[in-house]
Amino acid sequence: MSLKLYGRDPLKMFEDVFNDKVSPFFSSMITPSFKVDISEDEKAIYVSADMPGMKKEDVKVLMEDDVLCISAERKQEEEEKKKGYHRIERTWGSMSRSFTVGENVDAEQIEASYDNGVLKITIPRKEPEPKKGKDIKVK
Repeated sequence: MSLKLYGRDPLKMFEDVFNDKVSPFFSSMITPSFKVDISEDEKAIYVSADMPGMKKEDVKVLMEDDVLCISAERKQEEEEKKKGYHRIERTWGSMSRSFTVGENVDAEQIEASYDNGVLKITIPRKEPEPKKGKDIKVK
């Protein structure tokens, strides 16, 4: 027997509130993020991140070990002065996404470009290095 209150499972009470398909406002408050498409073939891994409104200077891409991290920070101030009122609005926020890409990528040859709010990253693959064994002497 499951617990139900008004036809809803109480353990899933907030599921719809924080679901970005139902409420993008609440979802963006909790985990500000950006949408990413990832594809791959035998030559490379391709990442395409939608980052509208960001400046190229505010976008950072970092590869450390086998983790690709994309981050950005937005700072915007808008001021409007007209007869009878003065309005200033400020928005700011930072967001990041990280992905484990594996060990068989060539971190030295990664390319990234940013155009019209879309960040495109190409991560070339390389042949996996054979693991070296060690002969252990039995005493």
